[in-house]
Amino acid sequence: MYERIRARLASREPILLDGANGTELVRRGVRWRKHGLLTDADAVQRLHEEYLAAGADVIRTNTFQLNPRIYLNVFRNREHMRHIGAPGLENLTPRLLRTSVQVARQARASAGRETQAAIAGVLSPLEHCFRPDLAPPPERARAEHETLARVFAEENVDFLLLESMNTIGEARAALAAGRATGLPVWVSFVLGPEGELLSREPLAKAAAEMQRGGAEAVLVNCAPPTDITAAIEKLRKGCSLPVGAFAHVGRFSPPSWKFEFFPQFVDTDQWPPERYVAEAKRWRERGATILGGCCGTGPAHIAALRAWLAEARSARV
Repeated sequence: MYERIRARLASREPILLDGANGTELVRRGVRWRKHGLLTDADAVQRLHEEYLAAGADVIRTNTFQLNPRIYLNVFRNREHMRHIGAPGLENLTPRLLRTSVQVARQARASAGRETQAAIAGVLSPLEHCFRPDLAPPPERARAEHETLARVFAEENVDFLLLESMNTIGEARAALAAGRATGLPVWVSFVLGPEGELLSREPLAKAAAEMQRGGAEAVLVNCAPPTDITAAIEKLRKGCSLPVGAFAHVGRFSPPSWKFEFFPQFVDTDQWPPERYVAEAKRWRERGATILGGCCGTGPAHIAALRAWLAEARSARV
């Protein structure tokens, strides 16, 4: 499957990612507990199917911010977790990762897209994506990301997507971990308001580092659409790889109290699909090959992108 993607990347033919999983599931009333993969796996599968029906070439596993730290971090240490924590917490992350791939694969089969759509295993920063100051040392990050990446490799995802990476150091470590499994790896960086990485490191430098590390594409995401537009040229200056973009819409509204990531965005109606497509056209004009949606987007945004891409292709023919 990935060879089809690789050929399209080489020709700079547009590739359409899906939209958000977490925020869309929360919007639909799914309780954000264990990423919805135990009690609401059917809802996760239906959303994957809707993105495939909308025309996505790639669906992402519902594993953003899923790693052992989201459970361990609420205890004093591992021994304390074993003493008072719920049974199975130490083995919960690999179990959920495997389930996420199985759910995505079932959705792809149900949609009849087994030979047309790829599954990307999503890895993300080990701490909250909006807190680059919490990033672990690279050597520790590599070991933890490699454990996660191996699970995805064992489940035969088509490639890995490092999503919303917020420092060059952790991105470099995660890329090396992903490459060690033999899987192709894409890297996407979350932007700060300055137009660089959220860590304030230069985006062009980050892109260059990812190319040197063996990434097959570099993207930007998890920032407002207009911020994304301004970043595309920096990506292209930093590397000769295919580049891509997927923006968030609305504003992040964290809960007043939480033990785990809770992906809720509000005021998303400010970016209806037609407005989102208008901005995505600018990404494409600036050289983006890969397009999709981040937090706050849904199947309607992806369907609108697909309709525009199909219209643009027809016009060229």
